[in-house]
Amino acid sequence: MSQDVVSDALNQMMNAVRAGKSFVEIKRHSKLLLSILAIAKLKGYVTAYKVDSNILKVEMANIHGCGAIKPRFTIYAEDIDTYVSRYLPAKHIGTLIIATSQGLITHQTAIEKKIGGSLIAYIF
Repeated sequence: MSQDVVSDALNQMMNAVRAGKSFVEIKRHSKLLLSILAIAKLKGYVTAYKVDSNILKVEMANIHGCGAIKPRFTIYAEDIDTYVSRYLPAKHIGTLIIATSQGLITHQTAIEKKIGGSLIAYIF
């Protein structure tokens, strides 16, 4: 276990997917991780998640790959396509999650609003 809660949780989720499991229990979580899971739920990658007695239970739906982006690059809105091609399998498959001054948003929303931020994670 490292000190990065988001990276550890996304790695546990990916390991569960590779093992053929549909849910995972994560012992360490944060508000940032819950926000990432909220975006994943909106996009259909996570069916449900809940915190039950300080353990985060995540039920996964259609995840083929996910991970934290390290180091957390600061990017401009014009440069988002460069990182989409680096981390996602195709242009319209998957989502980059970006931390901006307006909170966590997807890369599609960041392009529409023309705002940059810090890359946090990817999921497809």
